[in-house]
Amino acid sequence: MNPELQLAAELADEYINGIGTTDVSRESDPVKLRQRLSKDLTDDGTPPLTVLQELYDDALPGLLNTADGRFFGWVIGGTTPVSIAADWLVSAWDQNAAAYACAPSAAIIEEITAEWLKEILGLPQQASYAFVTGCQMAHVTALAAARHKVLKAANWSVEEQGLFGAPPIRVIVGEHHETLLRAIRQLGIGTDAVRQVALEDDGTISLDALKAELESDSSTPTIVSLAAGDLNRGAFDPIDAVCDLAHEHAAWVHIDGAFGLWAGASDRFRHLVTGISKADSWATDAHKWLNVPYDSGIAFIKDADAHKSAMTIHAAYKIEMDDVRDQIDWGPEWSRRARTIPLYAALRTLGRNGVANIIESCCDAAAGIVDGLGRLPGVEVLARPVINQGLVRFLADDGDHDRRTDEIIERINATGEAWFGPTEWNGMRVMRISVSNYRTTQKDVVRTVEIVANALMEIQ
Repeated sequence: MNPELQLAAELADEYINGIGTTDVSRESDPVKLRQRLSKDLTDDGTPPLTVLQELYDDALPGLLNTADGRFFGWVIGGTTPVSIAADWLVSAWDQNAAAYACAPSAAIIEEITAEWLKEILGLPQQASYAFVTGCQMAHVTALAAARHKVLKAANWSVEEQGLFGAPPIRVIVGEHHETLLRAIRQLGIGTDAVRQVALEDDGTISLDALKAELESDSSTPTIVSLAAGDLNRGAFDPIDAVCDLAHEHAAWVHIDGAFGLWAGASDRFRHLVTGISKADSWATDAHKWLNVPYDSGIAFIKDADAHKSAMTIHAAYKIEMDDVRDQIDWGPEWSRRARTIPLYAALRTLGRNGVANIIESCCDAAAGIVDGLGRLPGVEVLARPVINQGLVRFLADDGDHDRRTDEIIERINATGEAWFGPTEWNGMRVMRISVSNYRTTQKDVVRTVEIVANALMEIQ
């Protein structure tokens, strides 16, 4: 074997085998990391084996071990061995997955993988798709199609005429993620177009408030964005009813399902996405709940013509071929890695039941942790998981619960045995419990509750 590849395989194997036995978090001091990683750039270079070994040794202290079963920050999955191995093949093959002509196998793999995903997630089989870097660019892709469609209905071609002088677009939201707002900015729609409507007590969009907003202006091109699993509670907007209502007013319905869209893969949780096929576009990630390597997001769009019109452009050197799909006609990138191959390998390996098992085991673990923490003195459960997201805070005798919460989180993370992220919710500092990793077991649940209990006793 090539010696560089051999060493890289050995180092990767060492790291992966250490998951669960090494600290979840290591060195986070940027000064120390710069000192480790700053090297002289020589005229004649450095031997490759030396570079690889030093890269591993120097970077290791700054790696947040997100693949560990007791990492509960943000919404980050682990990576299954087969998806890692498939990702290595992607690098070895080094295909530019922009078009069939320059990456035939990659193009066909995308077709097959998209069909599997639409079946698993309960999406319309006629929906078009794009494999992108993450949900951020999935939003951009899907909302570009939405922008095209709603402006075309107003007799405006955004691709030809731009946005200067275009009819303004209204974007109605309930609970929403910052990536949606950034997509709106990147598309030139602007955040002034956002209309936040009232929420119900469970954090879902109010149908009455939505109806009032839609009826307040029947002429403005409109997009309604819904949450399929919000970041803090995992709450799902009433997708079925909203789609019916929005479509009565000629609005485009977009679904932010970065992780929650995967509830459709589980018999236990599929009811949460009832009516999902009625929407017009969907954005999700595979590097979250499918547990494939970064970066891996997917956009699905029901109206393939609107999707392609928003993305495609003619190039004189493009090789046109019958009965094949060129990725550059559907996504924002011209040059891109064949990022769908790890998904193909993961789905084939897991099968339908394997994907469902990951979803359900993560949800069970999240509920187990939140319930376990709720039995500890000085812990207040603010949101029990709907799926895999929950919220707690830690109560202080002096009433400064925000300070106490931050202190306990810092103490837990400093142990290296678990990692949680702080956030602000409803004006409170809280700890979010997020479980997206197939490695998280019931033993991890029990141990995590013990770790938190110890932190509470240590900081009185």
